[in-house]
Amino acid sequence: MHKSVTTIHRGLAAYRPLFVLLGCGLIGLTISRLLLFWLYFARVSRFPDWPSLLLSGIRADLIVIGYLLAIPLLIAPVLLLPGLRRWWPSFLRIWLVISLLFLFFMEAATPVFIAQYDVRPNRLFIEYLLYPKEVMSTLWNGFRGWLLLTITLTIGGAILLLKLARSVLAQPRVASYRSAILVWPLLLVLTLLAIRSTLDHRPANPAFFARTSDALVNSLIISSAYSVEFALYNMQYEEAASEQYGTLNETELRDFIRQIDYFQGSNFPFADYPTVHWQEASVQREQPLNIVIILEESLGYGFYERGLTPELARWSAAGWWFEQLYATGTRSVRGIEAVVAGFLPTPARSTVKLSRSQQNFFTLADALQRNGYHTEFIYGGESHFDNMRSFFTGNGFAHIIDENDYPAPSFVSSWGVSDEDLFNKAHERFVTLQQQQQPFFSLVFTSSNHEPFELPENKITPAANAPQQSVENAVKYADYALGQFLDQAKASNYWSNTLFLVVADHDNRVYGDALVPVDKFHIPGLILGADLKPQKLASVTSQVDLGPTLLSLAGVSTYIPTLGQDVSAATEPANRAFLQFNQTFAYLDGTTSPAKLTVLQPDASPRQTTYELEQRSFGVLAEASPQEAKRALAWALLPSWLYREQRYYVPLAATTMTNQRKEVATSAK
Repeated sequence: MHKSVTTIHRGLAAYRPLFVLLGCGLIGLTISRLLLFWLYFARVSRFPDWPSLLLSGIRADLIVIGYLLAIPLLIAPVLLLPGLRRWWPSFLRIWLVISLLFLFFMEAATPVFIAQYDVRPNRLFIEYLLYPKEVMSTLWNGFRGWLLLTITLTIGGAILLLKLARSVLAQPRVASYRSAILVWPLLLVLTLLAIRSTLDHRPANPAFFARTSDALVNSLIISSAYSVEFALYNMQYEEAASEQYGTLNETELRDFIRQIDYFQGSNFPFADYPTVHWQEASVQREQPLNIVIILEESLGYGFYERGLTPELARWSAAGWWFEQLYATGTRSVRGIEAVVAGFLPTPARSTVKLSRSQQNFFTLADALQRNGYHTEFIYGGESHFDNMRSFFTGNGFAHIIDENDYPAPSFVSSWGVSDEDLFNKAHERFVTLQQQQQPFFSLVFTSSNHEPFELPENKITPAANAPQQSVENAVKYADYALGQFLDQAKASNYWSNTLFLVVADHDNRVYGDALVPVDKFHIPGLILGADLKPQKLASVTSQVDLGPTLLSLAGVSTYIPTLGQDVSAATEPANRAFLQFNQTFAYLDGTTSPAKLTVLQPDASPRQTTYELEQRSFGVLAEASPQEAKRALAWALLPSWLYREQRYYVPLAATTMTNQRKEVATSAK
């Protein structure tokens, strides 16, 4: 017996650095979690049994540390061979330092990420690594203190970890290959069990640890390293990302499309493109109007309610004002996807970034280009950011204007030229195109209202009790620049034959203790220009409804694949919106009072609650009815299916059919 114990002890000594990794990792991650619980205790304490969340956190930590342990364990039988054994200690020391440094760096970077996005680092953290210039500029100007602290902690941690790796405690001792291999199966099995964390049919994942209705608290249970690793893993399954909510077959999805209320009577002539239908313009015009979309960066409805957008408030009485308009997501590319392409949200990355949508993917620019419009994107920053240039040039935009096309801008920030410079360029372009009698479609994307809020001086009266570089002042400046442009446009020749849409891409920060913070998806929207008569639209509307409505009001009848509603048509308002909050999809149904919110989460039963639109308060969360759960699931699955099968496009045959329709209409006249 004593001899067996000695043999096991000698065998375990060969893996001593891995035990150090396990112990230090659990201690470090637990301390970090305790600090985060303390920082956000007001939200954590709302969960009655909140101390149990700490135990769940340790269980989640064993998963991510288990992955770090599995790699050296899997190669141990090779590196422990007599001829290679001399490399084993060095490899384990290096692996120990790299692994712990990774875990601790991710925790050090967490508070500033939570301050911005109200959740631990996730897929967005990975995406932003592709744009170091913009990210570092934002961090330096907006979070300099925390950036320097994170760098200091990382360097200090690296020094301490190197000392730890050289200490006697972390030195492996390989008595013999036989003793080391004898305990190897046990260590590997325990590690794999830690990674799986459950004996259920499916292994644990971040959704397994979601025990509250607060997305932030759920994310605090796991570690940032685990959150990022799982996001990276999921990126390979983006083509079918929505299927984590459930599945419907193709026949069910096709049937659902035809059952949508506002598509009743529509014809879907292309089997390979199941959503393509003819949309007859609600306003018949001899010459269709130009269309300009002004996409305002991070302009939530709350800023309008707080009186920070007096220019937008003034102009809201001059056109169609959307009182209950909702963004589909929390990122600019999600807003672009919804407004410009009319595409529904998914838990995957936006189609602006995905490979199968870089060509032959519907946008308003593609539809209007086929109708003789000049199409362009006007931006004050670098157009390659978030893959915008590639997506736009591949899908109908003929001309791109970005930061490099402003010879002498009056002000340049980390994110490009000021909104005033942007609008001056837009006005210049519109005047030129009007003189050329060239119909045009233009997407104008602002950027001044973006962290770190660098603004030109002496343009606005600063907001009370707010620093110069604050979101309040950024909103006021963005509003000021917008008002200046609209005044200039109103006095120009192109106003009378141009339709303008002013809409936000998303709110500045989407946060809250609700499962889906609906109020932070609420955004302003305004359509004005030409001969449009002012009115207020009180029904719940989605960003995906704006594209079909613009085409219709502009007098453009054409084939489109969008699933949004033309709210100018003589049909009942759909009164619904689609919200994607991280991995959670929500269907907001405004046809009832109070409104109903159906929520889909990965590997979880659909749930439903009520939502008071005016008070912005939630009812009790309960199980969703099968009928309403299936409706929400169909809306969630449709965009992934259309993208995966590359069916969100108007085939060229439709252009021929459109021309034939026009010839018939002309003959009839």
